[in-house]
Amino acid sequence: MKIGIDIRILAKGTRTGVENYTINLLSRLLPADKSIKYRLFYNGLRKPKLDYPWLKLFNVKIKTLRFPNRIFDLFLRFFRFPQIDKILGGVDLFLSPHFLLTPVSQKTKTIIVFYDLSFVRFPEFFSFPKLLWHKFVYPKYQAQKADSIVVISQSTKEDLISLYRVEAKKIKVIYPGVDEKFRPLDKKDPNLLRVREKYNLPTDEAGFILYFGTIEPRKNILGLIKAFEQIKEEKNLPLLQIQWQGFEGMVKKEEKSGLDFSNLKLVIAGSRGWLCKNIFKKAKESRFSRDIIFTGFIEEEDKPYLYNLAEVFVYPSFFEGFGLPPLEAMACGVPTIVSNNSSLPEVVGDGAIKVDANNIDELGFAIRKVLENRDLRDYLIGQGLFRAKKFNWDKTSEEFLEIFKKYGKT
Repeated sequence: MKIGIDIRILAKGTRTGVENYTINLLSRLLPADKSIKYRLFYNGLRKPKLDYPWLKLFNVKIKTLRFPNRIFDLFLRFFRFPQIDKILGGVDLFLSPHFLLTPVSQKTKTIIVFYDLSFVRFPEFFSFPKLLWHKFVYPKYQAQKADSIVVISQSTKEDLISLYRVEAKKIKVIYPGVDEKFRPLDKKDPNLLRVREKYNLPTDEAGFILYFGTIEPRKNILGLIKAFEQIKEEKNLPLLQIQWQGFEGMVKKEEKSGLDFSNLKLVIAGSRGWLCKNIFKKAKESRFSRDIIFTGFIEEEDKPYLYNLAEVFVYPSFFEGFGLPPLEAMACGVPTIVSNNSSLPEVVGDGAIKVDANNIDELGFAIRKVLENRDLRDYLIGQGLFRAKKFNWDKTSEEFLEIFKKYGKT
């Protein structure tokens, strides 16, 4: 069986969600069955040179072109030329790890990975150029035309059925994995100090709340900043009806821990996304602005250390197709709080506290309780570690191979 894979998503040289997914998937998938021949398509005028062990496998070949992707996309969009399977010398199946424009000949079956339909659900969270790009690549048409679709959550599957009228039988839910590097680390590991100094993170004595992801409106970082301000002001919030999943007894009493939050920091880690100016403006205008730290881009090798340094990880997003950072935090043994919407409850299960993204009081109360209550923290750490172990990339690649065998020829 010969399978083509579009890896143009790696031409940007960044390591955000889709890029990380593609790299992690291919690192397990390509070596898993050496009888399958893989033909990878890579294009871009100023694309970075790829240096991954899986590119050197004897069953893997890469076809590289040097056209500007914007011009290349115009040909693909309006002329459906060139057909990428023919560039690769003919393949039985063509896998697109993202819904980029990938015309192939009629005899070649196609599999497309969809992460979410946030641009349909919440267009107000996207810039005009980004919405225009989504219209340009017509994901609805691609979804309906594909022979098979892989989605990363049941939530995304339901959206494809309801919003794009895609047949349920051709959609397969395959969860991403959590890389083995995300794990609890020895507190004496010298890399913890290195990462703390590199990103100007708070000391152990101060402690910090961590958000990690793209900085954009959909992630509800404004809400997190407001909740942080409540904690710093030590507002006496009432006991709220949060989905505590079995640890209600730990939070029934409004016990006062005696903790001093005056030195507590909020660390917002990750790259700038679209429409992020208001987030930085809010942080700058906050009376606790000195306690809000933006790290910027986090190097891949530094991520496990960043998680391990945090007191609590908070991911209050309004919508997620999956939400990998909470799982990575849980795998590192960090108590985690997420929103109770879209795919997040499906992903974290009983391993994290789930709150209403629109309720700032609820979010602030949950964070404060995790910081105050040692029994609650320990319970969350144990549940989070157990839950994260259910997601691994070897299992993900095995499920992809099953689809290849179903739609391809041997």
